[in-house]
Amino acid sequence: MVRTGPVSYGRSMRNRAGLKRQQPDIRNDFPAVELVGVRRQYGDGHRAVRALRGIDIALARGSFTAVMGPSGSGKSTFLQCAAGLDRPTTGSVRLGGTEITDMSENELTVLRRTRLGFIFQAFNLLPALTVQQNIELPVRLAGRRPDRRRIAEVLGQIGLADKARRRPSELSGGQQQRVAIARALAARPDVIFADEPTGALDTTTAAEVLTLLRSAVDSLGATVVMVTHDPVAAAYADRVLFLADGAIADTLPRADAARIAARMTALTAPAFSAAVA
Repeated sequence: MVRTGPVSYGRSMRNRAGLKRQQPDIRNDFPAVELVGVRRQYGDGHRAVRALRGIDIALARGSFTAVMGPSGSGKSTFLQCAAGLDRPTTGSVRLGGTEITDMSENELTVLRRTRLGFIFQAFNLLPALTVQQNIELPVRLAGRRPDRRRIAEVLGQIGLADKARRRPSELSGGQQQRVAIARALAARPDVIFADEPTGALDTTTAAEVLTLLRSAVDSLGATVVMVTHDPVAAAYADRVLFLADGAIADTLPRADAARIAARMTALTAPAFSAAVA
């Protein structure tokens, strides 16, 4: 089993985005995310697609993990199963020590609204709502009263304190992604799942967004799991998890973009692909 072990990554008190540290989670004795023997198959017989082929991994709290791999490697399925958006065919998924594999759809909905944060490439902001209303929405859907002081604090931390009454169409792409990050942080989730969060952004804006995520880990003790195809984005993580043909092919501790890109190139080489198959 591949494990990160005790919280050992991203624990320096860097505060590059000026975020204030939150109180530690009372469930830190459990990994933030744990997958045991997870397999996901779509269809049956000779047409079956085996998207995940037995994933065993535990991700520590307060860590930043990037998930990479060639097209069809299982990256998106990994994230969906880990976040309770899809069910594994076999195996176990635990979030903060809570077994979620056999939860009902209603239970999973509550879990996603109360304990998880999501950031997507397309931002997923509602155009008719203001910035503040978009940030409040997950909390309201969970049946809780929004903490206006907390939301104002988060907006200030990401540099959008003066944009609370604006609508998404009045913001740049980078500002919209900052709102998505604020929405994910506002409810103090156990884990933030990010799916290609910088895919629609230019290089400078992407760096700003990744710095915010890095600071959320370092200064708030957040746990981030990010799917990305970009070695530069992956270089912000504490560990890169490489998938190939639905299995964990390799892991790489904190590394620069050049080293990550070289490892990706090796994983997509014909000789490696034949060995995995």
